[in-house]
Amino acid sequence: MKRAKSDFDAFFQSYVRAYNRSLGESVDVHGIRSHFSESFIAAGPGTVMTGDNDETFTETLQKGYAFYKSIGTRRMEVTSVEVTDIDEEHYLAKVGYQAQYEKDGEAIAIPFCVSYLLEERDGRLKVFGFVAGDEMELYRQHGLIER
Repeated sequence: MKRAKSDFDAFFQSYVRAYNRSLGESVDVHGIRSHFSESFIAAGPGTVMTGDNDETFTETLQKGYAFYKSIGTRRMEVTSVEVTDIDEEHYLAKVGYQAQYEKDGEAIAIPFCVSYLLEERDGRLKVFGFVAGDEMELYRQHGLIER
């Protein structure tokens, strides 16, 4: 069954809401993990890793959001979602984001994209892989972390 673009828009809006909640007092572990398959791959500059949607992922999320908060991350928004069907149950989604940061009282907006591999599992979309650019270099360019 071919999914409508609105299904993907809703999926990533739900994900970004969980992301933004996680920038508050506690990480929305359930909200984030509910968007991922049991196992997944993650790729970035010079690295490809595999992960499981388990307690180790929970620990990684806790550490990740502590870092995001420490560099002044305030919120994230989805700016675009482009989807390519792979087959009847798998999709490639290129998602544009804009992240808002605050450093020394100054607002900083950083646009970036992430490509996701999605599967349909029990009628729901799940991320089974993603490819991200060099976020640390973006943080350095914008003065959020030291060179």
